[in-house]
Amino acid sequence: MSNVNELDELREQLKKLIVEALSLEDIEPDEIADDEALFGSGLGLDSLDAVEIYVMLQRNFGIEIKNTSDAKNIFYSIDSLAKYVQKHRKK
Repeated sequence: MSNVNELDELREQLKKLIVEALSLEDIEPDEIADDEALFGSGLGLDSLDAVEIYVMLQRNFGIEIKNTSDAKNIFYSIDSLAKYVQKHRKK
């Protein structure tokens, strides 16, 4: 599988997992733009949602973010999350 297809699939998977994990009942996964900010003025998630996303990453991809100062950049958008997962997940 090419990296582009893998990244597209990861983006779609992450959108579905986030909607499910955070019980975002009013949002369909395909309504989340790849480059939309997940927190603040974008999707409007908060710090509790960040914890849920972190747990979801651990559970589904075996990923732990060692340096929490990097979390803001990693969790910025679906695109930044997908790139991080692609690079760090346990295969």
